[in-house]
Amino acid sequence: MSTHEDVVDLDEALERYDPVMGLEVHVELHTATKMFCGCATGFGAEPNTQVCPVCLGLPGALPVVNRAAVDSAIRIGLALNCRIAPSCRFARKNYFYPDMTKNFQTSQYDEPIASDGWLDVEIPGLDGGDPEIVRVEIERAHMEEDAGKSTHVRTDGRSSRISGADYSLLDYNRAGIPLVEIVTRPITGVGERAGEVARAYVGALRDLMRALDVSDARMEQGSLRCDANLSLRVRAGDDRRGPEQAAVPLGTRTETKNVNSLRSVEAAVNYEIGRHAAVLDRGEAILQETRHWHEDTGTTSSGRPKSDADDYRYFPEPDLVPVAPTAERVEELRATLPEPPAARRRRLQLEWGYSDLEMRDVLGSDALELIAATVDAGAGPAAARKWWLGEIARRAKAEGRELGSFDIAPEHIAELDGLVQQGRLTDAMARQALDGVLAGEGTPTEVADARGLAVVSDDGALQVAVDEVIARNGDVADKIRGGKVQAAGALIGQVMKQMKGQADAAKVRELILATLGVEG
Repeated sequence: MSTHEDVVDLDEALERYDPVMGLEVHVELHTATKMFCGCATGFGAEPNTQVCPVCLGLPGALPVVNRAAVDSAIRIGLALNCRIAPSCRFARKNYFYPDMTKNFQTSQYDEPIASDGWLDVEIPGLDGGDPEIVRVEIERAHMEEDAGKSTHVRTDGRSSRISGADYSLLDYNRAGIPLVEIVTRPITGVGERAGEVARAYVGALRDLMRALDVSDARMEQGSLRCDANLSLRVRAGDDRRGPEQAAVPLGTRTETKNVNSLRSVEAAVNYEIGRHAAVLDRGEAILQETRHWHEDTGTTSSGRPKSDADDYRYFPEPDLVPVAPTAERVEELRATLPEPPAARRRRLQLEWGYSDLEMRDVLGSDALELIAATVDAGAGPAAARKWWLGEIARRAKAEGRELGSFDIAPEHIAELDGLVQQGRLTDAMARQALDGVLAGEGTPTEVADARGLAVVSDDGALQVAVDEVIARNGDVADKIRGGKVQAAGALIGQVMKQMKGQADAAKVRELILATLGVEG
């Protein structure tokens, strides 16, 4: 096969081919301990400090199933409308793992804990129309353990891709952390919207995992990862056939591994559509393989030939007994399920009085939970949205950061709003207080006290400043007396400057007009 990576324009590719997707999402559970041992699971610990004989696979070490992880897996299955197996078991998945010392992964194969479910996802309507609902069918959700982490390094100490590395370092802290892998059935019939559907589905799963409180679901940290499988088949009625199409109706698939952002999920699917189309147009066969996504170039590259299930030589895990949740336990866990995220979004939008456009901006900025927590802390919905999507979003964009990465809590935003509503701070002062909070100077009230931020409420002092500004600007004062009330803005600005910003602009305007004998 040619190694030249041509890519056909997406619209052109979709004129001839139908994409078929299968999405595998790995969710890292935030249990206190690992899947089969008592090691801690905290993110960011020093390498190889959260390990033991069990997760290192040392001879004679025996695993014990983490009950909390099983409960989380059942709750995930129920939230995905799955059937929960009355009995299921673990299996050994065998192949060479450089970052798993056992050389097998303890997973589930033919007996998953949850199967036959679905999740409805929402994508934007075309041409501004109503949103469209796409039902994604879930084949299975099964429990397994994560592998360790490989860091590829050059001799100068810099991290590298494996192809350019001089050596690799292995950190086994992640080995054994509980995972639930959620596998869809083939997603067909979505055509040009395949990438959008993939992005919406992974986003909906992320929201659901957070609502269930079973995972941080932080894609940038790898606690939620997507493997995107894609194949193409010739559109019905097209006379042309790729060499594999007649033998395999769904086409040969590739699997793009560990895509770690919603934007990249959509981009990777669309790129693979164009790449597959180029290969088929040349009359060549698609190689069944894994692919690596490159964020910097927006392309994929070849990984390794993709194995089929038989190649993994699955067999039942001899050291673990079957997992058999009782019907009563399943119903107990069903009773703990939260309000579905989509229903909650609709309810909050109604309660907050946001327009559809405002709500889309909130969701697009991943600010829903931040705003909800800010409103719960006492801020008004409009003020909460203004702060998160205004001042903080501006800073996030300038620094290339996520909204939630700043060292400021929703309670701080609610406190800022309260200080403004009480008339103690102007918006400008509140922004200065925000600077102080972000700099680690304390709470908004503590920052305001330390910096001497407070609205001047002494009408006498304000009147003196107003009189002085009017005296210096007789021509502007005459315009205002003549009916050009909008000219008062120039005087307000001067008064605010003279008062070092510590005055209420509305109060200043009122005093200026009253002094000049003009109706507001």
